[in-house]
Amino acid sequence: MNRFLIVDDHPLFREALHRAVMLACPSSEIAEATTVASAVALIQKPEPAFDLVLLDLSMPGTEGFEGLLEIRSRFPELPVVIVSCLDDARIVQRALSYGIAGFIPKSASREVIAGAITAVMSGAIHIPETLLGLGVSGLEGGAQNDVLARLAALTPQQLRVLQMLRQGRLNKQIAYELDVCERTVKAHVSEILRKLGVYSRTQVVIETAKIDFESLTEPAPPRGTGSLPS
Repeated sequence: MNRFLIVDDHPLFREALHRAVMLACPSSEIAEATTVASAVALIQKPEPAFDLVLLDLSMPGTEGFEGLLEIRSRFPELPVVIVSCLDDARIVQRALSYGIAGFIPKSASREVIAGAITAVMSGAIHIPETLLGLGVSGLEGGAQNDVLARLAALTPQQLRVLQMLRQGRLNKQIAYELDVCERTVKAHVSEILRKLGVYSRTQVVIETAKIDFESLTEPAPPRGTGSLPS
């Protein structure tokens, strides 16, 4: 059974989110909090861990990204999806830089919210379709060339880990596929973040969204092959 935590101070929207969660995952257990402090208290309780937090940015007692940063810093392994009426592209981009698993506008329908929750629970990162063309994800031109230059610093094993991160794999899934321990995967992820100059797995996905990984990982042709000049 999946466990969700809805953090929002508006009762009507908590009810709307509750219905969306049940549409996405009918057999789920759902808890609710009206402040970030009460959310932290619930997360800390010695009971089965939450699988996902649905958090409003505009919460009592917090300003800006304070609530998100508190939850992310205290529970870095817990996925957080922002559900907010503040859906400006700059706000979404900044929230993504803090490692959220997705951003859902409050104006979205219940079906759209449920679809986003389903996508996140399967390991994807959800970005509103209306924001995909506004610079929230992907790179163009010189920026993409810069990322390619930084990717060149990665080892073959780090490239494999990066490719799995882009597929939404968890550390334990990557460790299983590579036949290594999770500690080794965490070390690779840390090095990937450092070499790419980013701060979260989410940023890695965004920065490398338009990179052709097939060309990066395919073996180089043997030396001495090809036609010789006449």
